[in-house]
Amino acid sequence: MKKEIIFKLNDEMVSVTVDSDELLLDVLRDKFGLKSPKRSCGRGECGACSVLLNGKSVRSCIIFAVEVAGQEIITFEGLQKEGMTDLQKSFLEHNSFQCGFCTSGVTITATEFLQKNPKPTVKEIKEALAGNLCRCTGYSSIVDAIYDYTKKKGE
Repeated sequence: MKKEIIFKLNDEMVSVTVDSDELLLDVLRDKFGLKSPKRSCGRGECGACSVLLNGKSVRSCIIFAVEVAGQEIITFEGLQKEGMTDLQKSFLEHNSFQCGFCTSGVTITATEFLQKNPKPTVKEIKEALAGNLCRCTGYSSIVDAIYDYTKKKGE
């Protein structure tokens, strides 16, 4: 069954017709051309498809698109409408990512986490990122970048 939904996507109101069983990930990628949410595990376990739903990091591969009607979605593309954020610059300075597959999901997760906890400990950062898989880095450079970002922001 098809249904038209309206929601806010990266600060713009959008309308799209979706099947009732269509996943948010597929709608974002296929109907809006957004490539930052990645298809990976398909079970909500790896974090590669993460987006902000009303400010909360969620896995778009396990949410039906019809569920976001009337809500707000921010993707990695939406975070950088004005250019790279300071957090992204810190990731770059620390060479935090190699292949880049997990970059958008980690950035989304870190963005939400830092809004709630702007001065985290290293342990808290590691716990916040526990749901994001990165096969390349071993996480040290990612954690270092987030921690360094919080220290610079606090100065």
